[in-house]
Amino acid sequence: MGWTVVRNQLDEESLLVNESLFALGNGYLGVRGNFEEGYAPGINSIRGTYINAFHDEVPIEQAEKLHAFPEVSEKLVNIIDAQTIMICFDDEWFSLFDGDILDYKREINMDEGYSERRIRWRSPQGKTVRLHFRRLVSFRTKELFLQWIDIYPESACRNIRVISYLDGDVTNAADPDDPRVASGHTKRTNTTDVFQDGPNHTVVNRTFETRLETAASVRIRTSRTPDVYSCEYHGEAVVEDMTFREEEHIRVSKWTVYTDTYRHGPDVKSEARTIHNELADVSIADVLTGQREYLHGFWQSADIQVEGDANLQTGIRFNLFQLLQSVGKEPASNISAKGLSGEGYEGHYFWDTEIYMFPVFLMTEPSIAKNLLEHRYSLLPAAKYRAKEVGHEQGALFPWRTIKGRECSGFFPAGTAQYHISADIAYSFVQYYFATNDMAFMSEYGAEILVETARLWIDTGHEKDGQFRIDDVTGPDEYTCIINNNFYTNAMARFNLRWAVKSLALVQDYSQEAFDRLVMRLGIEPEEIFAFQRAADRMYLPYDPERDIHAQDDTFLDKDRWNLAATPKEKFPLLLHYHPLTLYRYQVCKQADTVLAHFLLDDLADETTMRKTYEYYEAVTTHDSSLSYCVFSIMAARLGDQEKALRYFSETARLDLDNTHGNTKDGLHMANMGGTWSALVYGFAGMRMSESGLSFRPSLPKSWTSLTFHIRYHGRIIQLYIDHDAAEYTLVHGEPITVTHRAAPIKLADGTAVRAVL
Repeated sequence: MGWTVVRNQLDEESLLVNESLFALGNGYLGVRGNFEEGYAPGINSIRGTYINAFHDEVPIEQAEKLHAFPEVSEKLVNIIDAQTIMICFDDEWFSLFDGDILDYKREINMDEGYSERRIRWRSPQGKTVRLHFRRLVSFRTKELFLQWIDIYPESACRNIRVISYLDGDVTNAADPDDPRVASGHTKRTNTTDVFQDGPNHTVVNRTFETRLETAASVRIRTSRTPDVYSCEYHGEAVVEDMTFREEEHIRVSKWTVYTDTYRHGPDVKSEARTIHNELADVSIADVLTGQREYLHGFWQSADIQVEGDANLQTGIRFNLFQLLQSVGKEPASNISAKGLSGEGYEGHYFWDTEIYMFPVFLMTEPSIAKNLLEHRYSLLPAAKYRAKEVGHEQGALFPWRTIKGRECSGFFPAGTAQYHISADIAYSFVQYYFATNDMAFMSEYGAEILVETARLWIDTGHEKDGQFRIDDVTGPDEYTCIINNNFYTNAMARFNLRWAVKSLALVQDYSQEAFDRLVMRLGIEPEEIFAFQRAADRMYLPYDPERDIHAQDDTFLDKDRWNLAATPKEKFPLLLHYHPLTLYRYQVCKQADTVLAHFLLDDLADETTMRKTYEYYEAVTTHDSSLSYCVFSIMAARLGDQEKALRYFSETARLDLDNTHGNTKDGLHMANMGGTWSALVYGFAGMRMSESGLSFRPSLPKSWTSLTFHIRYHGRIIQLYIDHDAAEYTLVHGEPITVTHRAAPIKLADGTAVRAVL
């Protein structure tokens, strides 16, 4: 139960949404869920194939360019299309928009790692045929996109013709009415080579500005030799045409290998040939076995079981599956806001990674989490350059949106001004240390990141009246921009500064030699460490004593409240219908801001202040961002309101499956998907990590029977089973360990379940 998603709609809106829902990928390669044969004339499609981090550079047009405004953006490129396969029965082309559909089922199998369409179709002239389309993007051979079609004629048919296309003439999608989708620069590659190499046919494309190359090389296999075969090159496309004259089952499989400059070096063509040769004796069954084994290992660690709501269970697994499909699994790439499922936000990486998606992999597949951190570390030189570019004498200002390290946000009030991203990245390095106790990594990577980001805060802030203040920044709430002392930013900066000091002490205890190298390389003086600690100790955190809440910033509570109840439904999201200045002048939040700080930093407030703050901001938050629901769910659970937590969780768990934000067609909401996991583990299970260890405050909503999941912590695998009476902790693997259950220590050892009353 809960391992498949089925969608049988054929209307235009559903088809576009399903292209995202049925996207397949492996973190390197992603292919949208388009029909092989295409749609009816006039029906829109976003036909896309993407390689993580494979991008071009495009100009940012600034009407009034000022100093350090970015001039160039990086853009994920739609690459060579290998999806198209046309089938003709005598002189009638198969299409779900012609003839009669006698039976149709489309589903994605999340435990097997492939999608399929089963069709029984009658042509306009009365021929009946069964078709079984299947496809996958391999987790074992990251370059492989495999399609196979079984054709079963049920009526007399003289000729069955199958035509395969490999097309280099591709463009990116555009939407001039939505700032979340690019509105120009749609053609970003040219085809530089089309050729035959033995049984392979290959197209090579090159980006206009970055001069990166990708090759797509196809090898067709058939269950029996075609009676007629031809191959023609039409401009930028390869067209293979096969005709079969016997009325029996035919299987046609299309093995497409993608290579690119980043991972395979300058000779992408020979690398594609090498991979094809390695696959020559590999069968479809072999690939399926590898896919199944890989996913079995993933689900053993990552699966979360919710008893009591089958729809939510499917949503949870779908979100985890899509995160796995989109996350980069080597330091050359990260995970973008839309993953590899679409072109929303142009393939850029945001703070979404560190705060919303990184925790999933940190606690289930820490090797992937480590790669994500190494990727961020690789962008440190660019972040240090960006800090100087905008006027800082020191520190690292990580870009708001980027692919290879360049700031790609053309709207600085809600982009570059979100300095908190540097603290978010620092926070994730500390969380990795909490979860793994990996001092070698802290010594080699983490301490440097913490020091360079701490330097940014020293250079950005200033002391006034004995307090350290940070002016003119934007917090997570993009409906309130360029303000002084954003609570979230200041709180995260304080954490960043404190851990810069702690990390240096940890490295020194770990290895004096490593510490000395680090101090020399970064030019750290004792006075600087003192300055970090002083700024942290004096950090100003806005607080309103009359309301007993933390103020979002210095002026937020002075503004009039936006009347959300009187705002027409069609005016949401507000960013598409109101000028930013209008939004900035009201108490209205796009997403969780101060509430998010209370989740990430659990020691900022006592229970009463935390609750009052939550209730205050809940009333002025639109949740126009998909990043918001999960945070409110987590904090509702933390404050003991499980039913409210469930309502918010229900919004996050199936946001894309139900297209509740109306823009799933542009790609899946990856941060929201990560937030689903967090709402379960940090919310209902109440998990928190700190220097002192791992703790839980479990509780369930009434409608659920139980919640079960695994986490990895300090080399152990721990299973947690929660019902309405108790939580059951089991050490599945590793040395004995003590965790905390509602402030009481519990020792786990030897695979024995320990049951603790709620």
